[in-house]
Amino acid sequence: MKQLFETDSTMEERFGKCPYATAQSLISGKWAILILHYLEDGPIRFNELQRCMPKMTHATLSVQLKALVDNGLVERKQYEAIPPRVEYSLTDMGRKFHPVIEALQNWGQDYIDFLRTNKE
Repeated sequence: MKQLFETDSTMEERFGKCPYATAQSLISGKWAILILHYLEDGPIRFNELQRCMPKMTHATLSVQLKALVDNGLVERKQYEAIPPRVEYSLTDMGRKFHPVIEALQNWGQDYIDFLRTNKE
């Protein structure tokens, strides 16, 4: 097994150095992958995004979006209008996550099929 960094280093110490720790840190939020998935189709407003995930609270979505914006994966665009309008979209770096989302979808479906097969 390949070891990229010493085992006693923390995730924070590995961030920006180890590709696995960096990726895990960026998508560690419970809803991060789903948010990135829903943004793949183009810009979406906050309330529309929240309707895609009705079990997520307003506060949680705000925190998750702020983290994704701060990490450069999502762009927040505010329009000067009344009422204020804000849209979220993927940045160029966020769009590079598409093959990962696609691979996760394929693996997730394979695992669902595995579960069904083993229950029968």
